[in-house]
Amino acid sequence: MERAGIARIDQDDDRCSHLRWKGMYIEAEWDPTVPHGNDRLFWCHHTQTCLGPDGKLADEYECNDVRKCYHAL
Repeated sequence: MERAGIARIDQDDDRCSHLRWKGMYIEAEWDPTVPHGNDRLFWCHHTQTCLGPDGKLADEYECNDVRKCYHAL
C-alpha cells in the first residue's frame, strides 16, 4: 500500500475510520526504490470532501480523538 505523508497512516491504530487517501485504493506493495510522491491528498469518507463534518481539514494529523466527528478504527 502507498505511504501517505511521512506517517504510515495505513498502519496507525489511532487514525479516524473516515479518513481516506488515494493510496488506499492502489493494490501494490510499497517499493523502497521508487521515490515517494508525497501528494498528501486526503478526504473524509463521511463528507466526501477535504473537510470533516465539523468543517475542519481532514488529514493524518488533524483527524484525531479531539474532534467530535472522530471514529476510531
